[in-house]
Amino acid sequence: MSSDSVTVYVVSDSAGDTGELAVRAAAAQFHPLQVQIRRVGFIQSREGIDAVLDMAASDKGILLYTLVIPRLREHMTTQAEARGIVTIDLLGPLIDNMERLFGRPSRHEPGLNHVLDAGYFRKVEAVEFAVRYDDARDVTGILKADIVLTGVSRTSKTPLSMVLAHKTFKVANVPLVPELVPPKELFQVDPKKVIGLTIRTDALNAIRKERLKALGLPDSASYATTARIEQELEYAHGIMKKIGCVVIDVSSKAVEETASLILDHFQNG
Repeated sequence: MSSDSVTVYVVSDSAGDTGELAVRAAAAQFHPLQVQIRRVGFIQSREGIDAVLDMAASDKGILLYTLVIPRLREHMTTQAEARGIVTIDLLGPLIDNMERLFGRPSRHEPGLNHVLDAGYFRKVEAVEFAVRYDDARDVTGILKADIVLTGVSRTSKTPLSMVLAHKTFKVANVPLVPELVPPKELFQVDPKKVIGLTIRTDALNAIRKERLKALGLPDSASYATTARIEQELEYAHGIMKKIGCVVIDVSSKAVEETASLILDHFQNG
């Protein structure tokens, strides 16, 4: 995170509209600071929260949340504090004060200001799918997915999965590592569903060094060396060529821009 830009993750157990509007209103007061908003809606589990916290830690971002389910709010608070992530609870203090004022508990039900239509449930299902099949934890998701993202580490596979899930696409993502044989499902799925993500060596080098620093590790580790990155990229390009999939270069692209390119491919391809 540079001094003239900041990433704010807006997390909600509903659509996240309220949080995004609040961030945009506040961000307008800090022009010309660039505020990148990444909305992650329909979070219904502790695992979903952990995935967003990992993204925020990687970006050194701020996290604003509108969670009305107590167990999710508590998990967010404890885990964010443990990771040193700055968080803003937009609804929690308001709900707590209103409960005291009205002398009755709130319903603790997300999305009451939204119509629970079929689209809503598709989004919930897609987000849960992205969390479950993130990072090839369960390779069976590859054959069930609408979109399969693949690439080396730190090419924004997880953030992209979340953004596309908000558009109701079920996304699985698969990391490519030279020492590991890719799951056979990656070659069985329709190649038209697969998107390969690549990046310039210098851009990935900078990202990985920042990642190591965030973890308290020296940036000289092999993970971030030019030789290692070139080896990984060459290996990944070979796999993508074998699959015959579309490849997108994410160098210098915001996650939202890459997501837009992917959506264009699937809607117009």
